[in-house]
Amino acid sequence: MLAPALVILSLKIAVSAVTLLLIASLIALAAGSPRWHGRINRVFFALTILTVIGFEVIIRFVQPNLTASFSPEQREALNIHLCFSVPAALMLPAMLYTGTRRYKTAHIALAIVFSVLWIGTVVTGVFFLPHSFDAS
Repeated sequence: MLAPALVILSLKIAVSAVTLLLIASLIALAAGSPRWHGRINRVFFALTILTVIGFEVIIRFVQPNLTASFSPEQREALNIHLCFSVPAALMLPAMLYTGTRRYKTAHIALAIVFSVLWIGTVVTGVFFLPHSFDAS
């Protein structure tokens, strides 16, 4: 049985790691290297989708009672996090499509919305999700 703290810590590490990739892709873009921006974003896309699918598999199939030990505040923090992370993850295919097809205007518009959602994902995922659990 996986400990809730271990699953949440793994999620925090994954969100932090892919955020560093996202920052690196934006640095590449600012440095005038759209090719590297795209390459890094493909890795960002793959790792983010893998994290989402992995987390969903764990909480839906492997350990559906994972959040049973959450306090009401911890459960609310997870729900708020999901309000940002789910729409951000759902936007990723459109972001990848518009970027690879070079639909610049659509890509930039999606990127603005995605950026707001991703900032919310990072803040709620890294700082609001529970850091510890009562041993019960």
